[in-house]
This record gives sequence, C-alpha cells and structure tokens, in this order.
Amino acid sequence: MSHVGVPRGTVRKRRSLALLTAGVLTIPVLAGCSSGGEETARGVPQDIAPAARETVADGSTVNWAVDALPATFNAFQADADSATTRITGALLPTLFPMDRTGQPKLNPDYLESAKVIEREPKQVVLYKLNQQAVWSDGREIGAPDFVAQWRALRGKDSAFWTARNAGYERIEKIERGADDLQVRVTFSKPYADWRALFSPLYPKEITGSPDAFNDGARTTLKNTAGPFVLRSVSKSKGTVTLARNPRWWGDRAKLDTLVFRAVAAKDRTQALADGTVDVADIDAATADRITLARRDRGNNGQPLNHGPGSEITPAQALRSWAQAHGSDEDVAEIAQAARERNRKAVVAYAAEQKALRDFAVRKSLEPAYTQLALNGESGPLADDRVRRAVARALDREELARTVLGPLGLPAKPLGSHLVLAGQPGYKDGSGALGEQNTKEAQALLADAGWTRGGAAEPPKDTKAGSEAEKKDGKDGKDAEADAEKKTADDAEADKDSTDKADKDSADNEAAAERKKADQASADRDSEDSAASRDEGLYIVGDDNKPGAPAPATVGSASAVHVLAPARTAAVQGTALLRQAGLLGEDGAVAATDKQPGGAAGAYAPVGTAAPAPAAAKGQLGKDGKTLTLRFVLPSGPGSQSLRSVGDKIAVMLEKIGIGTEITKVPDESYFKDHIASGAYDLALYSWPATAYPATDGRPIYAKPEPATDGSLLVEQNYTRVGTDHIDQLFDKAAAELDEKAARELMKQADARIWAAAGSIPLFQRPQLVAVDKKLANVGAFGFAAPRYQDIGFKNRQAAGSPADRKK
Repeated sequence: MSHVGVPRGTVRKRRSLALLTAGVLTIPVLAGCSSGGEETARGVPQDIAPAARETVADGSTVNWAVDALPATFNAFQADADSATTRITGALLPTLFPMDRTGQPKLNPDYLESAKVIEREPKQVVLYKLNQQAVWSDGREIGAPDFVAQWRALRGKDSAFWTARNAGYERIEKIERGADDLQVRVTFSKPYADWRALFSPLYPKEITGSPDAFNDGARTTLKNTAGPFVLRSVSKSKGTVTLARNPRWWGDRAKLDTLVFRAVAAKDRTQALADGTVDVADIDAATADRITLARRDRGNNGQPLNHGPGSEITPAQALRSWAQAHGSDEDVAEIAQAARERNRKAVVAYAAEQKALRDFAVRKSLEPAYTQLALNGESGPLADDRVRRAVARALDREELARTVLGPLGLPAKPLGSHLVLAGQPGYKDGSGALGEQNTKEAQALLADAGWTRGGAAEPPKDTKAGSEAEKKDGKDGKDAEADAEKKTADDAEADKDSTDKADKDSADNEAAAERKKADQASADRDSEDSAASRDEGLYIVGDDNKPGAPAPATVGSASAVHVLAPARTAAVQGTALLRQAGLLGEDGAVAATDKQPGGAAGAYAPVGTAAPAPAAAKGQLGKDGKTLTLRFVLPSGPGSQSLRSVGDKIAVMLEKIGIGTEITKVPDESYFKDHIASGAYDLALYSWPATAYPATDGRPIYAKPEPATDGSLLVEQNYTRVGTDHIDQLFDKAAAELDEKAARELMKQADARIWAAAGSIPLFQRPQLVAVDKKLANVGAFGFAAPRYQDIGFKNRQAAGSPADRKK
C-alpha cells in the first residue's frame, strides 16, 4: 500500500544546477556530536514465511493488491509509483537489489561479477554478464542495452522525458569488453554509487528512441528479462497479469501467473474476505480484525463480542424489542427496520471474520521513515532557533510508541536522516541537535525574542499614534469614526440606564461585534486573528456571544483544528455553556443572565480586561503576534496514525508556548498543494530508505537555489532548509570510492542536517501485510527486494488458484 506520506518520484532525482558558493556552515564541527559511535542496532527482521523451494508447489495464481494500476511501466518517468516498482521488479533486471540488511547485493541471475578495475586516471567499472541472460525475445543482454540507457538518462538529450539521471551524467563512455558478455563503463569523475546504475535495466528497444521511451513503455513492456513476462493489462478489471517467462534461465517461477489487482486501501478488508486478493498491505484496523478472526476460531459458534451490535447492552436490546413489538405502529416500524439492518450487519461481519481466518498478518518495519518537516522559508521557522526549539520540545520516543507500540514493533525513534537502523553505517546523530528538553526549548525561543505577553506589544519601531498602530486596530478615519460611534453609544447607554446588561448594552455588544468583523476584513491575517483570541487579549463586551462554538483544542493545547465537525463543535459548545448555566433549555440566554449581576463571575463591566484562557496564558508572542504555526495533515482514512502523531506534537509544542493551527486536507492535494508549494509550517511525511544516501539523499537536503523569477528551486527539499556545507559533504561522499570514508562523510552530513533542524526523523514506518497463510516467501519484506520466482503455495495445500478456493 502506498501511503499519503511518501512523495512520488523520490528515487535518485538529481539536482542539475550549480551549487551556491555563499560560504559554509559556521557552527562547531559536528562529526563527533552524536550519541555514540557506529551502532550495531539490528533492524526488525523480515516476515515472509520463508520456505525452501522444494516445499513450494508448482502452479497456481496469486492476486496481489496494489493501490492503483501503474501510470507508467517506465520507472524513470516522473509519475512512476510504487505499483511501477513492484511490477517491474518481476519483469526487468535489477543488477544490485537490496538485501535484508539494506545493502546492495550482486544479483547472480544477471551478473557474474561487477567491480571497479581502475581508479586512476579515471574510474572504470567492468561488468561481466551472466552468459545465459537473455531478453524475452531471445536476444542476449549486452553492452548495447547499457549504452542506450546511458544516452537516454544522461540529461544531454531533452527529447527523453526523464525524471532522474543521477549518476548517468558522470559516465564518459561505455564500451564492449573482451567479449560480448563484458561491459566496460568509464566515468568522467569518480562515482561511489555506481551500483545504483542500470537498475532496472530496459532493453535498447525502449531506451534507444524518445518515442519508445516516452510513450511506448508507459502502457506495455513487450521485451523483458525477469522470471515473469507481461501477459495483459485490463483497465476495466483493474489488473496487470504476469505469466511465467519460458525463456527465464534462473530458478523457475513457482507460480503460473501473478496478478496485480488495484484495490483501494478502504476496500482491502472486503477484498481479502471475498478471496479477491491473497496478498495486501493493510492498516492497523484490518490487522486487528484478522487477529480477532483467528482468535475466535474456537468459539463454537457463539456470537462475536466485537463488530456490529457488540456494543448493545441487554437493557438496550430489551428496549429495542419492546419498541419493535409495541402498539405504536410508527415506532415499531422504525425499530424493526433498525433491528433488521443490525441483523444483516452482524451476519455479514461474521462471514467476513470467518473468511479472514485464512490470513496471517506479516509485520516488520517498512524501509521508510516518517519525519516532522519544518518549513524554514519564511515565518517564525525561518529562524533556526525556533526550529531547534520545536525539535527540542518533541518526545520522539512517545511519538514512536504511539504508532509502533500497539503493533508489537520496537518503538525506538530513528537517529539518522540517511541510514536506517540495521543498515551498515547507521549512527544516531541526534546529539548534534540535543535531546528533548523543555527548558532548553523555552530558552531558545526567548533568545529569538518570543516572550509571554509579546503578542500584546506593538512592533518595536512603532510610535504612539503612528499609522502602523492604527492598522493594528483600524485604518485611518474608519477607526476614528468607529471609536466616536462607540463613545456615543456608551454615553447613550449610560444616560438611559446604569445597568450594563440591558438592551442598550446588547446593542453595544452588537456594535462591538461589527467592529471586530470590520477589523478582521481590514487586516486579513489569520494567524494574528487566531492569536489575539488565544492570548485572551480581548475586552469583556467584545467577545463572542454565549453559545458561539469555541475553537477545537487538543487536550489543553492551543491547537486550532481548521477542518472540524462544525455541527458537533457547536453542540459541544452549547452543552458546555448550558452546564455553566449560561443558556436556557431552548438554547437562549437564560433570563437570569440578562439581569444585573447575572451568574456569579459570568460578566464584568464592559471594558474590563478578561483573563486569558488557560491554554493561551502560556502562549508566546513577539511584536504583537502570537507564535502560531500552520500544521498541515492529510485527512484520508489511511492517515489516522499521522493525525494521532500530529495531535501529540501539538500538545508538546503547547507546553513551550507554541500554538498550532491544524489543517486537514484531502490526501490527493496534500503534497501538490501544500508540501511541494510550501503552504505549511509543520507537516508529517515520509522518505524511503536507500542503499545510496550520497546520491538519493542529496536532492532531499540540498540548499534551495534562487530562480530567475525570485522563487526557490527546492528539488525535493520541501523544508527549504539547507547549507552549502551539507551539499559539499554529499558531493564528497558521492565521489569517495573508499566505502568506509564515504560512510564517515555521510555521518557528518547527517549531523549537520540535524543541527539545521529542518527535518526531524521520528520513526521507521510499520509494514503490515495480510497474506494467505498457505503462501510462502511473501509478506513483510523489510529492506529486501522480493524473489518473485520463490513465491507460491506450500505443497500440501496448493491444489489450485486462490480464485477457486471457496471461503
């Protein structure tokens, strides 16, 4: 299952513009500023029900769920996605797939050897191909395929629409070696990540011309070289069907056919229960249902204590029966219909649970991590002290426990941006930033000028009576006119009555409400507007009328949820006011509250400064503005864990005086309209793991460059935070052929990325996969690439295709 939190096109996208040369990072050396030396932390092992090939039956079909049909079969195009990667992995050569430890490992199906044979004067790599390796049309895999792919991806011919060319631009020439099975690649400058090249490898028929590359490979692959070939694509059925490759020279595929079927995340449970799919990435809710189904196997037909109807108490059931059989025909009809709907739901749920018993949940950690991104382009987070304060306020262990703990997975926060736990070279570099420390975070904010009560202070360069001061309240004559009107109204009210709660006072309140609306429209700054409310810097008589819904909060945090259930919020606000005695049963202001004195403590004379709300008392401000950050989160059903983490982060930030305005947006617009465009302050999203951090990590953390139109060219650095020194470390590592030295450079780069505080790694993402329990060698693969030829049903149960099994 692809996740909302992972950007598309993240693999080896190469920056093509020159580095900025405006100085290097002026901070102390950070190479040793980590919590220790290179760590031996083990990653979570893969969970695939491993079985020897001789115990796996030949034949049958497996249906594997993907989020959608791939937009293209060309992995080098911008819209290639997880389905593209999954399917091409079974069809095309990958010369160095990742193993279970996250290292690139030579694939003997395609290579006898590949190594650097010369370093001076130039780097030369010699590939010796497996002499049996052929394309599905019978032609040998050879140097012409390497040459064609290099020319298509090196970036010199704009006719090829390619999203990435990392490394290919460093190649000077490709030649035939001593024979047709040898390929000699000479680099113009050293390239440490040469193993990343030519994977997947396409036949020259695709990479040899722009038309075939741009359009031909989008919808079909006629010539392949994997254990399977592409048999058909059905858009109407939402399937891509692969068949066993008769020309495959390696271990023969156990399956006859492998079907990738488009199934949305919300439909996975139903698809599993119906037998539509045999393998599917799932969320925690579906995993829980499978666990419950297997637990309930021996309940001897007793009603389930979960699912529809399980929450109905005996008293509720008796009341429902009585209504359904009562003398009131209208009530009885409604009750009978409700009981019938519930009965059908219970039956359907029980049938699904019975079918789900045939599945197991395979779990590991996905080769990807979730981070908190801090947009440093503008606003408060442009100040690195504020970014570091945010980072120091986070209890990353608690956030990891929130997501991983309930799944029984190790809940340890990630310590590196570039290497995951279990991969060679992993080292916790978070010490460059510092551990969670509320006092240190508050000190950083104070040093940046954010203080309690700072929101009440005018900008330092504003003089009394200046235009700037007038704009903070009213503009020019409008402000004077409103002030005169309010004075006149107050004088009239005093003349008619000394009672501040009578009708004229109510008119004053309405006038104040109009004034407040005019002010908001004159200076439309959402943060200032929200902040002034949160700070409690309002005047009694100018506040909202009783019954108006209050902003939603997270616990005691000053987190305003922009996308909120308005009806529920209004009902809740009304209920709270009624509990406080402010409203009558009909929702109107209670009569006693209209009289002088009213409820004790409910009202003070108009003009009296009101105390700030509890959550707002500690919120920081500066130059008349509160410190409030826009926190953007996806709103889709598969993003619940991200929203839970976001709510916890809001509470943690509130403790140091930072408010958050949480905006929940549709999944499909999350990246395009918010992350990539920079319309956020805080956001949660993920990056995939890589065996080549010097190449793949650079565009993610590269210093943004100014474009001719004044905008920033950010590549994939959506935090807009970077330094020249970080860029230089990436460049050095990419050219360092000594593996150990390159890893040391990456540790230095990671320490500086931590110190810049634009990206805060939180945890490695969970990987949950539902698998037919009779299947072997498939499940939660972790770092490793699947061996598709080994997947199949265990001998004893593999009598036919899953579609033939009755559930």
